[in-house]
Amino acid sequence: MAIYLITGGAGFIGSNIARELLKRGEEVRVLDNFSTGRRENLIGFSDYQHFQLIEGDLRDTETVKKAVKGVEFVLHQGALPSVPRSIQDPVTTNDVNVNGTLNILEASREYGVKRVVFASSSSVYGNNETMPKVETMPVAPLSPYALTKYAGERYCQIYYTIYGLETVCLRYFNVFGPNQDPGSQYSAVIPKFISLMKNGRQPAIYGDGTQSRDFTYISNNIEANILACHRENVAGEVFNIACGKRYTLNDLVGLLNELGQTSLEPIYLETRSGDVKHSLADIAKATSMLGFKVITGFREGLELMV
Repeated sequence: MAIYLITGGAGFIGSNIARELLKRGEEVRVLDNFSTGRRENLIGFSDYQHFQLIEGDLRDTETVKKAVKGVEFVLHQGALPSVPRSIQDPVTTNDVNVNGTLNILEASREYGVKRVVFASSSSVYGNNETMPKVETMPVAPLSPYALTKYAGERYCQIYYTIYGLETVCLRYFNVFGPNQDPGSQYSAVIPKFISLMKNGRQPAIYGDGTQSRDFTYISNNIEANILACHRENVAGEVFNIACGKRYTLNDLVGLLNELGQTSLEPIYLETRSGDVKHSLADIAKATSMLGFKVITGFREGLELMV
């Protein structure tokens, strides 16, 4: 039985990873300040003997040290998410995502953590027109959020190169699944669209709907994080985690109409600043080095989500 710390463990991705690890009999410690995470995402966790919750902020050094001490693996999911939020408040986004990550790395180095897995983002690629996105491609972040994720990657690699702290960075592509909050103004597109359309309301698309995404169901990201903890010869590496297929937002609305037996047309609004036009991952590196494979495809995941 290993001991895992999941930062942001009450959030969408973190809570799903935590639940899976607990089911597998592992010891799980969650650090969250509940600024974006939700307590209801942790319902049932206290039934497991080897679960611990530490309520606190990534920016607080002593809290981070308390959370990291004694753990073997850190799955650093904690962040202030959302491109629009980062444009409105770049200072707080930087403080949480960059300084918080630095606190995690420093504490992990101090307490001899075996490996830190960092949740990065496909947003680091920006609007590079080359498809699919390959890890060796130059990055071009378009928003403060994307830039903080790239800064986190570089810090992880520096801590491995200089201090020998093993780190692995996973670039997520448009993850969706249970525990996503559809109610926030910063909500991801899939839970927001499902919530609206189930209530007979038209979804709003920023742009013409031809923008495309490599939508990835959460089970794939859970497995990638666990593989990244234990796979040999991957320290210091960066991996795309996705399905390797893309769908437009118009495609998404069409599938949701089909699954929900509705015929709702989207409302088209002006394109938002910082949004990426297309996103598609090359997952060959993750497949060969991590042993990653797609467990749940887009349509199957969407059916589960609906």
